[in-house]
This record gives sequence, C-alpha cells and structure tokens, in this order.
Amino acid sequence: MKTDPLHSSTNPVRESSATAPGETRNARGEWQPSCPAKYAPLIVWPPKPRELILWFVNWPGFVWPINAGLLVISVMTWLFLMPPLEKCSSFHWGWILQVYLVTLAWIWIVYGSFYLLMYMMRVDGTKGKYTNQWPDRPQKRFLFNNQVYDNVFWTAGVGGLMTTGYLVLGLWLFANHYIPYLSWEEHPALFCLWIVVIPFWREFHFYWIHRFIHWKPLYKRIHSLHHKNVDVNPWSGMAMHPIEQFLYLSVCAIHFVIASHPFHFLFDLQHAALGPVSGHLGFEGPVVKGKVPIGSYFHYLHHRYFECNYGESMLPLDRWFGTFRDGLPDGEGSKLNQEHRG
Repeated sequence: MKTDPLHSSTNPVRESSATAPGETRNARGEWQPSCPAKYAPLIVWPPKPRELILWFVNWPGFVWPINAGLLVISVMTWLFLMPPLEKCSSFHWGWILQVYLVTLAWIWIVYGSFYLLMYMMRVDGTKGKYTNQWPDRPQKRFLFNNQVYDNVFWTAGVGGLMTTGYLVLGLWLFANHYIPYLSWEEHPALFCLWIVVIPFWREFHFYWIHRFIHWKPLYKRIHSLHHKNVDVNPWSGMAMHPIEQFLYLSVCAIHFVIASHPFHFLFDLQHAALGPVSGHLGFEGPVVKGKVPIGSYFHYLHHRYFECNYGESMLPLDRWFGTFRDGLPDGEGSKLNQEHRG
C-alpha cells in the first residue's frame, strides 16, 4: 500500500503560510480536521432518540439548512416558474425552453453564488479550505486548460440539458396520465411523507450508482472525468460524463412507477441537480463568515482517496459495506486503498 501523504508520520502537521489562525495543515497545505467524519444518529444501536430528534430539527441538521433550502427552491419553481401541467401534454418548444431556462438559472444561482463568494471574493480566505490551492490556475488535464471552465461546461452546459431532459419527460408523462399520480387533496399525509423520504432515497440511489461506476471498466471510460477534480470547488458538483449524469439523475425515475405528485418529481430532480454544491464546496463549514453551515468533509475524502465514502453521511451504507473512512490518521478506514487502481 502506498504511503498516505496526508497523514504520514514523516509528513508532520504544521501551520502553512496560507493557514488561518488556529488551523492546522500538513506540509502539502491540506486542512486537518479536529474530529472525524461521522454519520447522523439515524441507524445506531443502542438507539439515541434525543440525538435523533435534535439532528432532525436543529440548525444544522436534517431539515436545516440544505434540505429546507432545496425544498424552498422547488416550491418556488413549481408555483411560479414551471409551465401549467396541462400545457405539457404535447411537446412544444415554448414550454420546453421555459423549463430549460429555469433549470439553467437555478444552476447558475446556486453553484455560481457559492463560487463567487468562496473563490472569487474569497470571503473566508483559506479558512476551512481542504487545500490551499485555487482552481483558476492552468491545468492541462481539464478542458480549456482550466478547471473552472471545464466544470462550468459539464455542470451548467451538459448538466443543464440532462436535467431539463428528465424534467420535460416527467412533466409530459404526468400531463398525459401515463404514470401514477398522488394528489394533495386525497392523500395529504402521503404527500408530506414523500418530501421527507426523498433525501433518503437520493442517498440510497447515489451510493449504488456510485459503486457501479467505480467498476474499473466504467471508471476508466466514465467516472474518471469527475475524479479529475481532486481539489473540488462548487462547479465540480455535476462535472460528470453525460452517461454518469444520466445514471445519477435517474433517481427521479422512481416517480414513474410509484404514485407521487409532479412536485415530488421536481423536488427529487432539483435535489439531485443542485445538492452537489454542498458536497463539492471545497470548504468545511460553516462558511461565509461562519453563517452558512454547509460543506462535506465526508465526500471530500472520497475525492481525496477515491476508494471510500461512496455514499453520504445519513445512511451508514459505507460502514455496512466496508468502505467508510473517517479521515483520521489511524481512524476507521485508514487502511483502505488510497486511490483507484486500474
């Protein structure tokens, strides 16, 4: 096994010249956590009901701010920005273009805002940044010799089209009653339950799709494009091969077979299309002067080591299947392979 350059005893932790006061980094300038990556108190034994309730309602927690923020975006989109469902019963460029422009606008607002604040304005400097490198330097492995231009092309350009394609298909299917429909008026409890279930379904789907595309033949031809982003930034979130985007966004296909409302379909898809900004922020939260508690050291470890943390931190799937790494030098998963082989 290769020596871990991040946690090797021959590579002592030190303050780098770009380190904020009170932070520690190794000799390569990589940020060191004070505590390990860990799971939510959701599926644990013995049960911890008090911790579970606090995790569900506290800021930050399950509801706030990420899931609530994405839900607000979906509510606004459904009520004010989407074409009337009856208009979607046949394919016309007018409503399809509307869906595309709304999708593209949200991508630019969500991904672009965090990139503007954290990478252009650099409101936090390198405080909490997983590396002390910035992505705007020339890098030959990326399109246009530039990581940011490359990531914007895949996330906004290709990702915007792929997300629009799924949205158009779903709205057309609902409008023509080709898939099962769940109304708020008849089933309010089930309607609300769907909203709670979608983030968990997203994480479950993501883990298995992610494991699948790490199969060596698929990794080499498809997923390796995303893993060019070892040092991630917000625009890295959907910087994927089109086939990976198609598989990743297929999370919304559950609504083609299980009764739901078009709003649930929209929320599921927007959660998948916009949610990756948190996992690829490149900073440990809270960010923006300590006001916004987002960021995912859990997922950053996947980009750093490749062969770990395929899922996210709610469902302990990585722990169950032996692929969890907590990030500490001698912590859980520290003996796992450090990079993809083959």
